[in-house]
Amino acid sequence: MRSAQMSSVERHTGGAGPAPVRVAAKGRGAHRRIADAVRAAAPGATVVIEAGHYTESLVLARSVTLCPEPGGGEVVLTAGAEGPAITVDAADCAVRGLTVQGAGGDAPAVSVGPGAGLIVADCAVRGGRIEVRGGPDRDEPDGADPDLDAPPTAGGTTSALLLTGTRVTGARLAGLHVSGDARARVEDVEVGTIEGTGIVVSGSARVGIARLRLDATSGSGIRLRGRAVLRLVDSVLHGCGRVGLLLEDASSAAAGESRISAPGAAGIRLGGSARAELTDCRILDAAAAGIVLDGSARVLAQGCAVRRSATNGVLLTEGAAAELTDCRILDSGFGSVHAAGTAVLKLADCRVAGTPEHGVHTADTARVELTDCTVSAAAMSGIAVTGRSSAALSGCLVADTTTGIGIASPAGSRVSGCTVRAAGRTGIEVSGEGVAELTGNRVTGAGAAGIVFDAGSRAELAGGSIEDCTGSGLVVWTGARPTVHGVRIERPGKNGLFVAEQAGGTYTGCDVVGAGYAALHVGGGADPLFRRCRLRDCTDDLSTDPEAAPVFEDCDPALGGAVPGARPAPVATAGAGPDPAAASPVPDRPEVVEEKLTDLLAELGELVGLDGVKRDVASMAKLMQTVRLRVEAGLPAPPLSRHLVFAGNPGTGKTTVARLYGRLLKALGLLGHGHLVEVDRSALVGEYVGHTGPKTAAAFNRAIGGVLFIDEAYSLSPLAGGNDFGSEAIATLVKLMEDHRDDVVVIAAGYPDDMDRFVSSNPGLASRFTRTLLFEDYDAEQLVAIVEHQAERHRYELTPAARTELLALFAGMSRGGGFGNGRSARQAFQEMTERQAGRVAELEHPDAAQLIALEVADLPTSLAS
Repeated sequence: MRSAQMSSVERHTGGAGPAPVRVAAKGRGAHRRIADAVRAAAPGATVVIEAGHYTESLVLARSVTLCPEPGGGEVVLTAGAEGPAITVDAADCAVRGLTVQGAGGDAPAVSVGPGAGLIVADCAVRGGRIEVRGGPDRDEPDGADPDLDAPPTAGGTTSALLLTGTRVTGARLAGLHVSGDARARVEDVEVGTIEGTGIVVSGSARVGIARLRLDATSGSGIRLRGRAVLRLVDSVLHGCGRVGLLLEDASSAAAGESRISAPGAAGIRLGGSARAELTDCRILDAAAAGIVLDGSARVLAQGCAVRRSATNGVLLTEGAAAELTDCRILDSGFGSVHAAGTAVLKLADCRVAGTPEHGVHTADTARVELTDCTVSAAAMSGIAVTGRSSAALSGCLVADTTTGIGIASPAGSRVSGCTVRAAGRTGIEVSGEGVAELTGNRVTGAGAAGIVFDAGSRAELAGGSIEDCTGSGLVVWTGARPTVHGVRIERPGKNGLFVAEQAGGTYTGCDVVGAGYAALHVGGGADPLFRRCRLRDCTDDLSTDPEAAPVFEDCDPALGGAVPGARPAPVATAGAGPDPAAASPVPDRPEVVEEKLTDLLAELGELVGLDGVKRDVASMAKLMQTVRLRVEAGLPAPPLSRHLVFAGNPGTGKTTVARLYGRLLKALGLLGHGHLVEVDRSALVGEYVGHTGPKTAAAFNRAIGGVLFIDEAYSLSPLAGGNDFGSEAIATLVKLMEDHRDDVVVIAAGYPDDMDRFVSSNPGLASRFTRTLLFEDYDAEQLVAIVEHQAERHRYELTPAARTELLALFAGMSRGGGFGNGRSARQAFQEMTERQAGRVAELEHPDAAQLIALEVADLPTSLAS
């Protein structure tokens, strides 16, 4: 700093310039007050200030430079009551090496007015912002860029600021505010501890920033409004209370080699018609999405990275557009990339990885293009195309996801030259009314079917291969009629090509090699046309259901002579053919059995005890039945939460009732399958950062269409608190419950005293779990009834004496922490059968009555659980 001061003094004390004016607080100089020296200085003169503290409100009405006396110590200028510490009304002013203290509150410490120009170098500005007020906004050519190498100039109403080597702290509202048509350059500056926004640029102002270090603002880091323009290079924005870089209205920014870390909201957010170009930027640990665009905002990004965003990595809504090249979107809390509304998104040479949801998700009427991208480690789909959106994918790799590519939109999507590897379920799935054109793709190592064309879909499949999938290679479901040409299916675990009942389509030039089941399976009523198809090394060539009507033209001889129904379909025989679930787009869900509501309610009524629970469940079933009737009649449905808390001690029938509850909802048409997926903390919570979200999502996905039963759910919110991954599992569950509110019912179960803590641990849980069913402990009579029920199922009978003694045993049983309720009753029955077997084995010729009787001698010696 001293060298800068010396050069300034020497420059202004040379023979060519005006003589310097000196300030000395104790009278040794020409002036005791800086204001007097400024008034006495000639234009272009330097005011040299002795070290000390000065309380004044300076007005620079002519070109002057303020600097401390070389080697004399610190000069502190504190704003007086009249206004800011420094007000600049002239061009070519400079302040070097001073500490400028604002008056606090909302007032500025330094104010540069219209037409004025100021250099602030090697200073400290505290307790007030620096404001640069330009004149009326001016229209500028689009794309005009502030020149970082040009000196600030002022003219007319244009204001100019060069801020370099300076630290700005402790301001309110903003650290630096540049408005109107002002211009500013900011170099090697630190801005921190701001109660508001770090830097605000508004109007048609233009600001160039290099090597900024911005930290600890309560508001956004940098905010652009109006038609403001920003160029930002080699800078760090850390710990902003809100958005790191916020662009609104018609503002624009070019940011390069900069980092935004740990913002309290989005990393970068654009709205209105804002524009941004990002090059080699890093957005890390955002508390919301990494990059957010709405309105008609536009972003071009190259070589950027978005990591560990709490929600989406990149989020586009409304009519926004983004083009990302050679970027990385990693470890997002929600879906990595989400495009909705009418947004348009292009990704080229990008890598998307690590999400508990979809890697890339398009919704509404959004459009996305992916070229030479990698999408991996997504707990749901690698790429999901929903609503009426569309996708064009070329040369991409999708790996280690649950579903590789899912297309459910009728708008039409294209997938060409892509590889889908190691999908947990289906490699490529065209579902619902999805329309897709698939060309030259490779699907390998799918956990179920390689490619699925679901009922109602329309698809064309040309070229490419399906390799080493666990289920069938290509599945064509009921009603689907794709056009397939030149596909090679190698080593499928089940059928090479599975055409379900009432399906069809044309299959030309296809090869099936090494199928584990019949190479081709044709369901009843299906009428596919096979042309020039070849089979090699398959377990069987063809299986057909009755009334199947396949047509073969110029195929292998084994197929050419086939006639409909020539062979029974091994798939219809248990264990002989492809598992219908494996052929289905949702391969590992159980077979759906139609059940009547009246039968299920009767089964509920037969459960031992649980009178209150049975009344509640029956009442909810009737309510949901009425809701369904209202919806079918076109009436609005009342608010209804199907999620439940089951509070009770172990062994009180919680799992049994949960399983029955899912079947009831299936019978009511409110769940697609009604199956039960039972999990506990170990199935949801990971062992390291980034593991819990995908693990929870995977468990949740298994329950889609049914009930997710979380046993000992309170263990997700332990009493000790701290950095526990259980809270991440809860947050993931809340998000998934919202996204799949009609597809999954969640039941949280545990001890009554602990479940209140679990529900209150997250506001989202409290709003979703609004009903608790209390499972009371069984009394002695009910425990005996459970034993009798078990005995009846297994063809045993309790003698009257044994029943009386068993009742007494249960009545005297300890109800401490080891009491197991129904489990204790079942254990008692098991021990009785074992003791009876030992007793009967000693009889020479036991009769039928002796074989089924459970007597007093068979009672357990102890009922401690």
